Amino acid sequence: MQPISATNDFVVKFANVNGSGSASANELFARAVLRMGVPVASRNIFPSNIQGLPTWYEVRVSGEGWLGRRGGVDLMVAMNPQTWDKDVASIDPGGYLLYDSTKPLPAAKLRKDVTLLPVPLTEMCNRAYSDPRQRQLFKNITYIGALAFLLGIEATAVQWLIAEQFEGKEKLIAPNLQAFNLGYDYAREHLKNACLLKLARTDKVGNRIFIGGNEAAALGCVWGGAAVCAWYPITPSTSVAEYFTKHCERYRVDPVSKKNRYAVVQAEDEIAAIGMVLGANWNGARAFTATSGPGISLMQEFFGFAYYAEVPAVVFDVQRGGPSTGMPTRTQQSDLLLAAYAGHGDTKHVLLFPEDPREAFEFAAAAFDLAERLQTPVFVMSDLDIAMNDWLCKPFVWEKDRKLDRGKVMTAEDLEAGKTFGRYLDVDGDAIPYRTLPGTHPTLGAYFTRGSSHDGQARYTEEGTLYVAGMQRLLKKFETAKSLVPQPVERSAKEKAKHGVIYYGSTSGAMNEALDTLERQGFRLDALRVRAFPFPENVIDFINAHESVFLVEQNRDAQLQKLLVNECAIDPARFISILHYDGTPITARFITGTIADRLKLAKAKEAAE
Repeated sequence: MQPISATNDFVVKFANVNGSGSASANELFARAVLRMGVPVASRNIFPSNIQGLPTWYEVRVSGEGWLGRRGGVDLMVAMNPQTWDKDVASIDPGGYLLYDSTKPLPAAKLRKDVTLLPVPLTEMCNRAYSDPRQRQLFKNITYIGALAFLLGIEATAVQWLIAEQFEGKEKLIAPNLQAFNLGYDYAREHLKNACLLKLARTDKVGNRIFIGGNEAAALGCVWGGAAVCAWYPITPSTSVAEYFTKHCERYRVDPVSKKNRYAVVQAEDEIAAIGMVLGANWNGARAFTATSGPGISLMQEFFGFAYYAEVPAVVFDVQRGGPSTGMPTRTQQSDLLLAAYAGHGDTKHVLLFPEDPREAFEFAAAAFDLAERLQTPVFVMSDLDIAMNDWLCKPFVWEKDRKLDRGKVMTAEDLEAGKTFGRYLDVDGDAIPYRTLPGTHPTLGAYFTRGSSHDGQARYTEEGTLYVAGMQRLLKKFETAKSLVPQPVERSAKEKAKHGVIYYGSTSGAMNEALDTLERQGFRLDALRVRAFPFPENVIDFINAHESVFLVEQNRDAQLQKLLVNECAIDPARFISILHYDGTPITARFITGTIADRLKLAKAKEAAE
């Protein structure tokens, strides 16, 4: 078998044991590649425990700049005996296997079509270090050193990163450099020319940043004017609140009094958290919570209340594998229906679908404007892939003259001037009423906030016609939202295409590569990335312009398809669902292969007819 030969285009996967200290070393590898100007896409696949279970870290090296998972493994760093067989089997034919060769392995544990890269890691670290914990930790840095030589990573890039990582802890720099050099020197002496995967310095990274979606969302909250966060810990959303706290400590402390100008409350449960958020928003603060599917389930009654009483709120739903406890540390896009119709009775909520950390930042800030403009909950539908992995993306941009959109808030001056105020009156024809904030006026503008049936003046009523009028206004307001939410992004094929494809969220990275691959294979597809629900009218136009439309989703039940069928009255037969829901991020190879097979089948059927 001819070994795989590639420059700046391969996949390295690390198989480790959770809690072994490998995470920082593996991330060091990814950042070292970036320092050479070569784009990477990293994916951390880890268990929901502190230590002991298998964990994987995958680094896609792509000189072309693809940021989704490709699929397949070219070089496996196998450090976990428990998953050895599965890890070795996952290597593409002609690939490479780097492993700890301190103890000889039987031939049955190896593959003849894979190039072996044996490094006696345990033996070297046992000689170099006496402390058992150091021996374990530095083993990880040692294999990074070996990889650096094998792939051609500039040693200075790693040295700079180690110095940066341990700034302020200088005593740790020397032993880490020692461990790195152990692996580098061993590979130079024993594995010269053993690997045909190489890195070459480029300038393809540019001025982009490497950041995770939860931190990006937290920054968006700060820039978007959020002052209150109420939350209850749940994977994978917890770090949204933690990063918000971190950035508020920098940006939201009064420089004179040193008092905090923000509040972060860890509630006793998810129900209390959303209740606090609604109370803060009702009082005029911008407030949010961050949770995942199980938390969304618990918050249902409050979502119905916020929808009907028209209280703004922002909710970050960082989706994970379900149902029930499901797979807490795996990714899916499986909360669409849960969030879109959250609450009993007739409810509909605004959903935003960011594709990466940059849009997580942008949509976080925009969500507060939308929530106050529309006076309703707005859900930012992230997922674990975006949230807990670092993505290469353009720097965040904030227009200096951008102002917060507080929506229709009636002031004391408006009330004094005799403007008509009824909390739930539609006076402008867009179905959005005016509101007042507590304390606006001593005698005017007061109303009773209730989740029970009410008329335009916020008075309790069970009069059927008034109830219907109120519910119809809420439906009309949802129509107004179509023009306010982020609009879809369309990509047209080079020639007229009979087929289209719709996708959303973190699927975007793999989808972009798949579209290019399919086009090279002769398959023409127009593509549309939806970025929000309710769906703008051009989503329907796109569907109607094609004979059939593929829908690429990361859930079992084709939830986006169901939303489109339900909301847009589209014949389900128009759609072909491409579903991926094993908990790992979708790959370009999966999308390409599945769509190509369906198109070949359709072409063969046409020829037969």
